[in-house]
Amino acid sequence: MPTLVRLLTILALVAGFVLAVMAALVTFVEPTRRETIVDVPLPRFEPAPEVEAAPEAVAPVEDAPASPPAPQ
Repeated sequence: MPTLVRLLTILALVAGFVLAVMAALVTFVEPTRRETIVDVPLPRFEPAPEVEAAPEAVAPVEDAPASPPAPQ
């Protein structure tokens, strides 16, 4: 039991430290705003290459026989 309490105490202290650092960053650091321009190249329009039709690899499946009526 003391090991569990020690673990939870250490985790709580670490979490508190992380939260304190985050709060300090929010309070004291002011981000600088600046305009950003990014040129996005558009792909050139090229027609899709024609693909030859593939031969049928699998024979068509015939209809399955009807199932027998369910007993009542």
